[in-house]
Order: sequence, then C-alpha cells, then structure tokens
Amino acid sequence: MKIFVTDQNGLKHELEAIAGWRVMEIIREHGLPIKAECGGSCACATCHVYVDEAWMNKIPHMREDEEEMLDEAFNHEDTSRLSCQIIMDEELDGLCVTLAENV
Repeated sequence: MKIFVTDQNGLKHELEAIAGWRVMEIIREHGLPIKAECGGSCACATCHVYVDEAWMNKIPHMREDEEEMLDEAFNHEDTSRLSCQIIMDEELDGLCVTLAENV
C-alpha cells in the first residue's frame, strides 16, 4: 500500500503504508516534517493535513473531538483533517494528502 504526501515545500513523496497504522505515524516514520506533538491522541492539531478532494468521501467521517481541534488550527480548509485520526487500510491505498504548515 502507498500514500502520496506533498510536503510544505511542494515536494511529492510516495510512502509505503502499513494497514492499521495512523497516517500520521506513516508520515513521521518516513522522516517528513510533521510535528505530531500529542502522539495521536487528538489533543492538538500539529498533524494537520489537507486531504485531496478525490479522497474526502473515502476516509472515515470526522469525530467531534477532531473537529474541535481543527477549529483551532491555522489555515483550516474544507479538506483539513488530523492525520492521527485516519487509520490506513486497503481502501485508502493511494491516499493523497498535503502537510499543513506547522505554525
């Protein structure tokens, strides 16, 4: 499985993905610049990504706690999600996201 990540400089990365891992963990494991300060507990917005429009209906719906965290995030957009709340599975093979600025 793969995910495609565009970093803050516009560089595109093709990453090997493991089912059951959080997208945040995959991005961090490959050494891309994602803070992920809370480690996946949905207590911050430092793993903020923009999900490609084509994937928005394929990822699980946002829970209320994620929505509240994103409300406090900088540069929030309609496609904003916390990458710690997206669990990789076969249906997400090829997922495309862009890292938000870590400000």
